[in-house]
Amino acid sequence: MSDSTFERLADSLLDALEEGLASEADAERQGGVLTIEREEGTWVVNKHAPTRQVWLSSPKSGARHYAFTPNAGLWADTRGGADLLSVLSTELGVELTWQPE
Repeated sequence: MSDSTFERLADSLLDALEEGLASEADAERQGGVLTIEREEGTWVVNKHAPTRQVWLSSPKSGARHYAFTPNAGLWADTRGGADLLSVLSTELGVELTWQPE
C-alpha cells in the first residue's frame, strides 16, 4: 500500500468514526488522532504511518493494532481478533460503518 493510499483510507476511517460517534460520545479529532471520551473511559484511535496501521487504545480491550485488508475491506486486528469497527461498535454500543473509498 502506498503512503498516499494509507493516508486516504485512514483519514476516511477517522472521519467516519468521528461522524458516527458525534451524537453518542465526545469525539474529537486532531490530525491523525481521534479521541473518544465517555463515562467508561477514553478511547484513542490513531494513524501510525510507519507501519500503515491504525492503532486503538481502549479502556475495555487495551491496545490493539489494525491493518487494512483490501479483500475484506476492513481494518483487521494484527493479532487475529475482531476488526476495528466491530470492536468499537461493541465497546461503545454504537453501530459504526465505513466503506473504503
